Amino acid sequence: MATSQKIPITVLTGYLGSGKTTLLNRLLESEMMADTAVIVNEFGAISIDAELVVGVDEDILQINNGCICCTVRSDLVSTITSLLSGTRPIRRILIETTGLADPAPIIQSFIVDEVLSETTALDAVVTVVDAINIDRWLADQGSGENVAAEQIAFADVAVVSKLDLVDDGARAKCEATIRAINPMVRMVGAIDGRVDVASIVDVKAFDLKNCLAIEPLLLSELEHEHDLSVISVEVREDRALDEPRFFRWLNGFVQQNGETLLRSKGILSLAGEARRWVFHGVHMTLEGRPGRPWAANEHRISALVFIGRGLDATRIRHEIADLTLSDASLVTRSTPKEAAQR
Repeated sequence: MATSQKIPITVLTGYLGSGKTTLLNRLLESEMMADTAVIVNEFGAISIDAELVVGVDEDILQINNGCICCTVRSDLVSTITSLLSGTRPIRRILIETTGLADPAPIIQSFIVDEVLSETTALDAVVTVVDAINIDRWLADQGSGENVAAEQIAFADVAVVSKLDLVDDGARAKCEATIRAINPMVRMVGAIDGRVDVASIVDVKAFDLKNCLAIEPLLLSELEHEHDLSVISVEVREDRALDEPRFFRWLNGFVQQNGETLLRSKGILSLAGEARRWVFHGVHMTLEGRPGRPWAANEHRISALVFIGRGLDATRIRHEIADLTLSDASLVTRSTPKEAAQR
């Protein structure tokens, strides 16, 4: 690919469960997003977010088991380098970061890496801000830096999500909080992830001078340390889950651990169901939907991820294992129960 015209980069960030993937789905529905390469980064080793991105014909590139702001930054560079050296036409690259990512080292990668600086140009850092949980996240300093505040501070565009779930007063308070952290940010409202695509991509909003004002050492070696109290518990289960028992357990689990459970998500193989079930949640809130059908020759497996503080990984894995069925003949029905809320 010729390097005379740089490929614009949109970095889509936001704290855990803020609505990044929902926004990404809405963006990809637009014809304006044709020939967009999508890179999804996840904190744990199990990839769930790519399954939550629907209606995408092209493959989604995944970088797992760490944040691209630190341990897997080299993977980001190699992934983009590989993309640009291929034959696939690429008009832009959109990167959805893990909810624990600090934008500063990601921005740095595109400025100081010789290959990336010659072939790409940051278009905008877009931060999704949850209008419901913003106060909780900003107050939760944990044992390290406040990642949610960092994400807002470096944003060129702030997408205020879940506006259909708050009143006008809460919206105004959320926007004032964002403006107090980042007076220069462009504000965009979103209901169910729906926004004007032109307000998100091809906006040429990135300004290095603003970033240097926030972080004068941006172009030097940055060290980003995550809150070590936040852990990711990953569960894989080959046996089909007993549907009613599993959802009773899941609802009880999130109710019991909601305050310390930052994020939950999973792809489920349910006994008697021909389609996978995909769920995700923030604190005590859960949402789920049927996914694509399991292929006839596909190995069915449940993959779940819980991110939070004080989680007992051994207990979680044992309890889920107790919710399985060994009789493969139970996988017979053609459609799952259309239960929006389990």
